[in-house]
Amino acid sequence: MGGSAEPRFCYVSLMLRLALLLAAQVASAPMPTSAPAAAPATVRVALTTSEGSIVLAIETERAPVTAANFLRYVERHRLDGVVFYRTVKVQPDYGFVQFGVQNAPGRVLPPIRHEPTTLTGVHHTDGAISLARLAPGTGAGDFTISVGDQRFSLDADPSRPGDNLGYAAFGHVVEGMDTVHRILDAPVAAGGHFPGEQIAKPVVVTSARRVP
Repeated sequence: MGGSAEPRFCYVSLMLRLALLLAAQVASAPMPTSAPAAAPATVRVALTTSEGSIVLAIETERAPVTAANFLRYVERHRLDGVVFYRTVKVQPDYGFVQFGVQNAPGRVLPPIRHEPTTLTGVHHTDGAISLARLAPGTGAGDFTISVGDQRFSLDADPSRPGDNLGYAAFGHVVEGMDTVHRILDAPVAAGGHFPGEQIAKPVVVTSARRVP
């Protein structure tokens, strides 16, 4: 009996060693990684201005209503010849600049449904482009570009009282923030529709076009 058990023990021992070796190889093998999530779809638009160019990535997937509205202005050439007319500079390198049709007949399109940041996930970080509005649902053809992170002041916040829907961000600057900074630093006039914020010599948008 003792003689017959030894070969069986050796066999079991060998199988155990093979199993442990296989387990070690599996443990040391790199874990398969899932494919990275595809980036949300965007469309690029180049604004050519009298201060330089600005290239925007427009969030057609995450903010479809507001993005489509902006692209209608671009495709119908209704932003050609408009101006950056307002600069709100809270502190150096922090604030926003504003441009658009200013309700001009023949340029302005009907207002659109408000898309809050809580719905889209597109936030007012540095370089964000957003739709200017009064009450929610009044935004049409005027837009702001943020300088500095302004999520606290411009994003929707349901915990706040009153109108807490914020503004509708729908893209961001991918090239030309130096141009935006020059506009932010533009001299302002004392009077006008936005006293102390009206750009004394408005910056002209000579063209707005999709980038191929």
